Amino acid sequence: MSKSMTNLRLKFAVYPAITTLLLTGCMVGPKYNPPSPSASATAPPIAYKESPTQFQETDGWKVAQPQDAMLHGKWWEIYNDPELNALEDKLNIDNQNIKQFFENFMEARTLIAQARSQLYPTVGTSLSYQAARSSSNLTNAPSANTGRVSSIGSLPFQVSWEPDLWGKVRNTIHAEQYNAQLSAADLENERLSEQASLAAFFFEIRGQDALQKLLNDTVEADKKALDLARARYETGIDDRISVAEAESTLQQVQSQAINLGVARAQFEHAIAVLVGANPSQFSIPVKPLLTNAPAIPLGMPSALLERRPDIAGAERRMAAANAQIGIAYAAYYPSLDLSASYGYQSSNFSHFFDLPSRFWSVGPTLSETIYDGGLRRATVNQFITTYNADVASYRQTVLTAFQQVEDGLSSVRILSQQVLKQQQAVASSEEVLKLELARYETGVDPYLDVVTAQTTLLNNQQTLANLHVQEMTASVQLVEALGGGWDRSQLPTPTEVSKKLDKVDTTIQK
Repeated sequence: MSKSMTNLRLKFAVYPAITTLLLTGCMVGPKYNPPSPSASATAPPIAYKESPTQFQETDGWKVAQPQDAMLHGKWWEIYNDPELNALEDKLNIDNQNIKQFFENFMEARTLIAQARSQLYPTVGTSLSYQAARSSSNLTNAPSANTGRVSSIGSLPFQVSWEPDLWGKVRNTIHAEQYNAQLSAADLENERLSEQASLAAFFFEIRGQDALQKLLNDTVEADKKALDLARARYETGIDDRISVAEAESTLQQVQSQAINLGVARAQFEHAIAVLVGANPSQFSIPVKPLLTNAPAIPLGMPSALLERRPDIAGAERRMAAANAQIGIAYAAYYPSLDLSASYGYQSSNFSHFFDLPSRFWSVGPTLSETIYDGGLRRATVNQFITTYNADVASYRQTVLTAFQQVEDGLSSVRILSQQVLKQQQAVASSEEVLKLELARYETGVDPYLDVVTAQTTLLNNQQTLANLHVQEMTASVQLVEALGGGWDRSQLPTPTEVSKKLDKVDTTIQK
């Protein structure tokens, strides 16, 4: 075989291999594998410990069936309140915190495009002109044109490219993709938090309205009792102290009724801010709380890891930290820079684009750090410890999620049972007051016993109203702990967050 044929075959074999290496390179650093919850204390249980299905007591709050059900989409609709639905819809559009997290997500997506740009060559040009006159007193200088004016114009085009041989750029892209997914999870977590806060404040207002109605009804009843005491006093049947006690009881209830306005106003102002409205121009109509906590589908505990956006975000944070380790490892390997320039240069513009005015240069530069005082090793160790810290944070997030679900389950279950007992206490107090009024009217007992019965009934009624509010807000907290209507399938994939943004609002807000 001739030598020329051998060289030709060698070129056809070697050149494609070099080209493939330059275009694809290799990836250094550890491969990412999400930690398995089953191998640690974060392993999901078979069933929730505090679920009503685990207790023999069947009275009170029930869970929805089937057990593997999940909330989807607008979770607040399980409360069947049109006004709450309208407020939640407005919150999803006008809440400023949600808008802030959305813009953070958009920013994270732009960082992917910035990282991807490093895969491609950089092309640039610059047009320059310079005129200069050298000193005439440089007679002994070796330079020519002493005391003469010279000029030079230049129009170069430069191309430079650093192939991603060791995956530094690709790892950077992956890290930014995972960070964008993390930002998307943070957005959903913030959205869920704002939605839950709105629902909780809404039921707090409804509870204040229920208390207001209770006190208003009590005021009317106490006025009738005062009229009775006065009539008995004026006819000589009773003494003045009964009138004074009736007046005092009425005035105390009236004072409590006035004080309720403080809390209601504050909850109303908080809701206004949540829905992006000016509190001075926002109000919620009065409507007492009449509903009980609805049945909530819990699903299986193993599904919780897929339903919480904060857990999804913690896992994506680990993935991003793992990619950072690969970026740090790439510093151990040499970098190759390919650059070329081409252009025109002349002292006379009339000959600027003539062929003799052309110039060019091309050549690779291979660089490697020989000694850096341990900087690269320290950098790798830094990102390894960051990754390990993110693993611990992920597992803590999982544990906290199960704690919050168990807290919510126990709260709703126990409160619902307490509500039943408190309803019985109210019924008994009403019976006691009815009997005491009869005994007072017949002169058997003094009015003081009526006051005691009235106070007991009012306290029991207020406790019942507060328990209803606690039960409703606890159910909202349970829904939030379960992840609302979100699941991991709604988290955008790396490909989806990397898509080119068709339209970005670049208006500077004022």
